[in-house]
Amino acid sequence: MSRIVQVANFVTPISGGLRTTLRHLADGYAAEGHEVVQVVPGDRESVEHTPWGSRVVVEGTLLPGTGYRVVTQVRRLERRLADLQPDRLEVHDRTTLRGLGSWAAQEGVPSLVVSHERLDVWLQQWLPRRAPLARAADRSNAALAASFDGVLCTTAWAAEEFTRLGVRNLWQVPLGVDLAGFPPRLHRAEGQELLVVMASRLSREKRPDLAVGAVRELVRRGHRVRMIVAGDGALRASLQKASRDLPIHWLGFVSDRAELAALLAAADVALAPGPVETFGLAALEALACGTPVVVNRHSALPSVVGSAGRAAASSAWVFADCVEELLAVEELDRRAAARARAEAFSWDATVQGFLGVHGLVAERLAA
Repeated sequence: MSRIVQVANFVTPISGGLRTTLRHLADGYAAEGHEVVQVVPGDRESVEHTPWGSRVVVEGTLLPGTGYRVVTQVRRLERRLADLQPDRLEVHDRTTLRGLGSWAAQEGVPSLVVSHERLDVWLQQWLPRRAPLARAADRSNAALAASFDGVLCTTAWAAEEFTRLGVRNLWQVPLGVDLAGFPPRLHRAEGQELLVVMASRLSREKRPDLAVGAVRELVRRGHRVRMIVAGDGALRASLQKASRDLPIHWLGFVSDRAELAALLAAADVALAPGPVETFGLAALEALACGTPVVVNRHSALPSVVGSAGRAAASSAWVFADCVEELLAVEELDRRAAARARAEAFSWDATVQGFLGVHGLVAERLAA
């Protein structure tokens, strides 16, 4: 048995994909006989014992307007990690925790960093007019890869910024979906309005404005449409104000997974408009529920949804076009295709892939 210590920033009780990923990995590691310790930031220090090990909350700094906390007292964290005596270190952050690779090397602990974002694309989105950004991203990525024993990406799109640098310790393992927890259901009766769902954090990088714009365009084209938004974030107030005349219902964050699954299964189409998504668990959960997804073609999601969805440019008009394309497919066919695509992604395979990169199964899985 090995003690695997996972460390992450940007994890809260209402956060989405990263929290889900950590939970499924911990469950899977424990099922394979390993002990898991998760270290995440919070407003006060605490330790919670879980079926798979323990969750250690360390004091983190609140990022204004986001609801997220990050670890800023890294030296203090390193002392805590030394006390935990990890056999493997798994870091799910590339900001304040990127230096943990050097700490692990000094301590003789094998280390892995999981890249949940494309730094080059992220910088372009936030600072689009600064030419040296690509070179800065390359330098940062090369240094990151050199400081950890392994870099893991969940899609080829996410790995591109490392493959172009010739990084040799790069691995690719896709994430999974809870197929039992997100089941399809029989569809509703004919003649009802078109139901569109977006499950997303309402922040700039997720581009929820594209979904709102797509609904506006569908209404303009004469569709009886309603959109339900499951998610919260800094843009919620401004989006609600700008869409007061539209049939959009804002649920806020949906903590009950069964409720979210029922919502996704009831929808005709789901929208995933974020252009910087490196995997997109919410889109995969919609597919598992038998609901096709329109995704942003600039993200990793086209390779995730495959022919069970449509990839749109960052245009509300094009997103509306793609919704209409999906609706033109026979309903049973499009729902069957969505479910079949989701069935290609299992958490069991993800866990085995991660353990392979850690060197804790017989065969390592290279990118």
